[in-house]
Formats: sequence, C-alpha cells, structure tokens
Amino acid sequence: MRYRRNTVTVLSAALAIVVVFTGGPVMAQEVEPNQVQGLKVVQADGFATVSWIPVKGATDYEIERTPVDAGDTPTGVPVITGVWRPNRQVHSDRPTFADSGFNPGDRFRWRVRARFADTAQPFSAPASGTTTPPWGDPNVPGENLRTQWETTQAAQFTSDVDEYAYTAALDQLSRRVRVVAIGRTVLNRPINMFIIGFPAPPATPAAIAATSPLLINCNVHGNEPGDREGCLILARRLAFGKDARTLDLLSHTTVLIVPTINGDGRAANTRGNSTGQDLNRDYSLIRQPETFAFVRMLRDYRPVAGYDGHEFGNSSAGDLPMLPPRHQNVPQPIFDQSQDMIVRHMYEQGAKDGWWPCPYGCADGGNVGLSEETILRNNLGLKNVVNSLLELRSAGGPTRPDEGNTANNRRRKTYSSIWTFNQFFDYHRANLRAILRARREAIGFQVANTGRIVFRGSRPIPAFPAPHPGESPPPVDAPDPSLILDNPPCAYKLTEEQYNGARTDGPEGMRTTVAQRLEAHGWKVVKVADGYVVPMTQPERGLIPLLLDAQAVEEMVGAERLFPTSGPGDGPLVVSSGVTCLAGGSVRGPVTVKPGATLIATGTSFGGPVLATGAAGLFLTNSTVDGPAWILGTTGAAVIADTTVGASIGLLANTTTGGAILVAGNTVAGPLWCIGNTPDPVDIEIMNSVRGPKIGQCRSL
Repeated sequence: MRYRRNTVTVLSAALAIVVVFTGGPVMAQEVEPNQVQGLKVVQADGFATVSWIPVKGATDYEIERTPVDAGDTPTGVPVITGVWRPNRQVHSDRPTFADSGFNPGDRFRWRVRARFADTAQPFSAPASGTTTPPWGDPNVPGENLRTQWETTQAAQFTSDVDEYAYTAALDQLSRRVRVVAIGRTVLNRPINMFIIGFPAPPATPAAIAATSPLLINCNVHGNEPGDREGCLILARRLAFGKDARTLDLLSHTTVLIVPTINGDGRAANTRGNSTGQDLNRDYSLIRQPETFAFVRMLRDYRPVAGYDGHEFGNSSAGDLPMLPPRHQNVPQPIFDQSQDMIVRHMYEQGAKDGWWPCPYGCADGGNVGLSEETILRNNLGLKNVVNSLLELRSAGGPTRPDEGNTANNRRRKTYSSIWTFNQFFDYHRANLRAILRARREAIGFQVANTGRIVFRGSRPIPAFPAPHPGESPPPVDAPDPSLILDNPPCAYKLTEEQYNGARTDGPEGMRTTVAQRLEAHGWKVVKVADGYVVPMTQPERGLIPLLLDAQAVEEMVGAERLFPTSGPGDGPLVVSSGVTCLAGGSVRGPVTVKPGATLIATGTSFGGPVLATGAAGLFLTNSTVDGPAWILGTTGAAVIADTTVGASIGLLANTTTGGAILVAGNTVAGPLWCIGNTPDPVDIEIMNSVRGPKIGQCRSL
C-alpha cells in the first residue's frame, strides 16, 4: 500500500485493526504482533527525527531508509541506517533517532522495526518525506553561496582557497558580518573570525564584549574538519536568515566563529600545525602563533560561553560526546553552569531530536577528558567562560551501520555539529542571566585568591543514571599530593631575564617572550626595581600559577613566590617601597602607598582611607575600606574588585602600562570618579554598585 503523506501516525491497541487517515478513503490495516506503531518523521537541517511508540520488551530498534521518487516509488534498495538502543537518550520511553547522512533535499521512505535480542519483528507502516535542502534560496544573492563541501555533496572538504573566497563573500554581501584576521599561521595563512550581529556587529572588541558574545572554535586539529564545514554553513544562515529565531539571537548578542585556527594543518590534513605542535595542547603556553592569536582574541572580545569542535575515533561512543572544563582550578560556578548546558539542555534536546550526546568517554572509557590547562575547554574555564568540548564520532559504528559510505559519514558529522551549535545558541539566549551570574561569581572567587592551587587534577564527571550512556564516564584524574599548593602566594616575581629574555619554545623567527605572552593573556604586571610582579588577585588567578610556578606540570617559567603578611593592626600603614602583600586581618589606620611602591591586599579590612600616589601598583580585592580609595598617577597596574568602599573611589591621571585599571563588582557608598586615565578604566562587564554619581571615564562602569 502506498502512502502520500510526510508523516503517518498509526494508532492502535494490541491485536487491533488500525485505521489510517490519508486524506482519501478510509483504509484498514491489521497490526501484527510487536509491530512498531505511531511512526513519525520530522525534517530538520541535514537530519530527520524519526519517532515511534515503543514496543514492550524490545531490546533495540532498526531504522530503515529507502530512496523514493515523488510518487513514493522506491528508486533504490532499503538500507538499515540506524540502530536505536535504550541507553541512547535520557527518555527511553520516548524513542527518537536523528537519521542523517543523506543528501539534503532528496526524498525517502522510513520504516522501523523492533528486535528482541537478534530476532527482528515486523516493520512499521512506512512514512515518506522530502528532506530539507541546504539552507539558502539558490536565486537570492548571498543565500545562494555554497561551500566546496556542499557543491561536491561531501566528496571534498572545503579548501583554504575556497574558504577564504566564501568568507569574503559573506563579509561583502551581509551587513551583519564582519570578518577579521585575528592572526596568521606559521605558514602565513590568515586566521579569520566571523563577527556576526544584527543589524550589524558592534564596531570594536570592547563594544562586542559588552554584548556577552558567544564563541565557536571549529577546527583546531587539521584532520578533524567536520565542525569546520558546519561552521561555514552556519555562518551563511546567520548572515542572511530572516527567521525570528535568528534575528532575535543576533539582536541580543554577537556570535564569534573561528572556522580554522589551524589552516596549515587543515591544508595538510594533519592533527598538528606545520611544526607538528598539537595546538590543543598550547592554549596556556601559547608558543605557536595560532594559539597566541586566539588567546589574545579571548582577552579582547571576552566571550561568556563557547564550544570547541573536534572528532573522536571511538565508533561505539555517542554521536556527540561533550565535556565541561574539569581542571580543579576552574571556579565552581563555571563548572556547574557548563554541566547544566550539557546535561540539562543538550541531553534533553538530544532526546527530543534523536541525537546522542553523552559525556566524553561514555562508551569504553579511555584516557580522555583530563585536566590539562593547555586544552581549550580547561583554559576557557580558567578564563571564566562557560563552555564545552564537542567531539563528533568520526565513524558510524554499530548504531549507524550505513556510514561505510564516506559521504554519508561526513554529512552526519557535519549536520550533527550544526545541531549542537544551534542548541548552544538557544541555551545562551535562554540562560544568559545564569551564565553572567556564574561568570561574575567566578571572577569574584578568583580575585579573592582563596583556596588551594591544584597544578593538575580534574573534577569528577559522574555516570549519568541508567539507561542513559554514562556507563564509562571520563576517568577520574585526581591530583597527586605533590601537585597541590595549600597556601597560595599573593604574587609571583620574575627576573628581567625570565620576563624579557629570548625563548626557544616556538617556531624560529616567531618566538615570543614571557612578557608578550602574559600581555596576550591580559594579566596585570607591575614593574618593580628588581623585576616584575604578577599578582594573584586577578580574574584568571587559577591559571597564573600553572604558568609561573616551578611546581607546575607545564610551567612557562619558574618564578619566585611572594607570600602575604598580616596587617599592622593599630596605626597607619605606609608602603614606601617594594611590594607589600596583605591577606586577611585588618589595618585600623589610614593606608598610604608611596611613589614606586606596590600594595596587594585581599580579604583585608581597612579602618581608614587608602591613598596611592605615583604607586607602581595597587590591588584591592575582596576587602572593605571604611573611607575613600583613591589612586593618583599610578604608572604600573591597578585592580579594585569585589570590594566595599565606604566613601568614594577616585582614579585620577593614571597612566598604567600594565593595562587598563580594572574596577569591577565593587559596592561604593559615594561617587566613582575617573578622570584623565590612560587607558580608560574597565569593568569587564561586571558592574559596580555605586550610590553616588559615576563621573568621567567611569560613567558606564
């Protein structure tokens, strides 16, 4: 019997006669024992969600797909394209399967049958439909752009030359898109980034940072190109889509997409870059020009959430293994919010649409998903970015048996990445307040410099309750006692040679100094008489010792630890030279920081005013000041964060070579004055609560 509807729903009781409504005469079909009923097929971008009513006692289900013509007459042989198992998703009583791998725009017929162990039961009644064609009207300029991967029906990946032409065309034809080169590879290929907003993206990195941007890094390993192809297609829809969802997203944030950070590796189809360096083991040390450029971009654009795209060789794993930042120095709010994005959102939406997200290592485990700070997901977490790793299962395996066909395999991977990134957009849009709250709490925790430092060690990822695939979560990577520092220093001190000396750990002719790398990370550094001081009371406190402490596993340099002292208690405190560190305790008199001196104070109670005039640096975090706090003519670096000030804050005529003064998350009883500072003070999007007026450069803080 032939059915001419995209969706056929079969409703019956066991042993019954089923009435199928087709729009024509009513026909009856007898339901066989254990025959799947209620088959539905819903088309989406590059996949079709197949759903059905479960058969009691079934072990698993096979999904069959047959090419058909416009009249639903088969034009090819039926193929089993999927196997659904109860451990596939969080709602096993509502089975769905994301059938993918077909050429978008073709028409098919689907059937599903239950199996009891190895015994197949009768197929369901069929449902036919035409799959969704590639996005974009072929007759509309801009929308009609196609990648090399699309035009060859996944027979070829998009070359670097074609990528640059496609990228330039999006930039030229869409007002929403601006393409910037954030750097260049070792072999001088541009590292482009899409900046996408509506009606146009903001003009400067600082203005973009104010929109709480979200970031996708698409291709760090050159031989894992599935996400890159998805990113290029996704950018086209963001550039020209007129649907309400796209316009709403881009009206409320800015999307940053780096399609190919590793252009040299992609051109050579190698994991590493042209020097052989695995770039996903270099986001902390930033020895290579590619990672250096990427980290500098993070400093300037300050995304609040991100995804990092990869492919994974375990064919028994889920479609979409994911993992949050696990390093134990990652602030708890960032870890929790990242897990929320994965478990509450991705798992739930995967169950609705038929994809199989799971914790990285969810089948057969493996030594994966550990705590290296060199990996982007951990590095982003240490930089207070809610984020996840995405691994596309590189081979179909037993649950996608038709993917011995290379093009089918490539299409499934790429369209599954597009689904993930779209869900990421939806999560960001719906949960932005929670993301920003997590970021604010994380930065408050970091600038307080409290708690131990773990040089290597990850948070555990528990197995998800059965039947969802959590049987083999990523292994526990507990820190060795030798990799724990219970009493953190207040700062690290580097010699001139350590800070500005020549390095050998990078490509010849492109080597950078420690000074250049710390500046790319965006850390505050204070020049003192006999070296350079990097305070721990900074937003990336958890990463600082991993690069500057000799006890670290992959340190950049072994700097000297500077430890705090208690305050003087009674009387005034005058810091006349060198570096004074305070942690906890109280100072009951006024505090004066003299020219060339530095004060670093956290968790300290000041019973009087704090005045720094011509100081090398002033850092006040997680503290209370009963009087005003004024910084005048500082030449190095300054931070006032997460501090309660009983009167005014004044920043006057500071020329800070260590970067803009950070004024963030403070409670100020009086006015906030900022006049004549170079550069302008910043709050990194963490507003201050100020009872008095905000004056001058601090009006927006």
